[in-house]
Amino acid sequence: MAEQPITLTPEQVKRYSRHIIMGDVGSKGQRALMGAKALIIGAGGLGSPSAIYLSLAGVGTVGIVDFDVVELSNLQRQVLHHTADVGRPKVLSAVDNIKAYNPDVNVVVHETRLESDNAMEIISQYDL
Repeated sequence: MAEQPITLTPEQVKRYSRHIIMGDVGSKGQRALMGAKALIIGAGGLGSPSAIYLSLAGVGTVGIVDFDVVELSNLQRQVLHHTADVGRPKVLSAVDNIKAYNPDVNVVVHETRLESDNAMEIISQYDL
């Protein structure tokens, strides 16, 4: 069965208007982003801003792999997490904070360490 084409709601057209007006992206490119699935390995110093930017860009599914909890010492460089998140699993903090940026993003949690025995199973679910 073929996938249904992605249509933009009026709210999404407004949200992503700066992408849509760019000739290299346009409506077609934005719809492709909304259908994309990106995996972020680690919700730390590099994964945090990556998750934010991917969700703000409208990537449809963002998967996050992390096994750690938010610590106070993380907050000065891990911009996805906040003081209220200290002690929480990073993946759960990530879900809440990504959804606060863009409620349309589907966030998939992989609360585990990425290792050779689970890497293919997890990574194969994503485009990037």
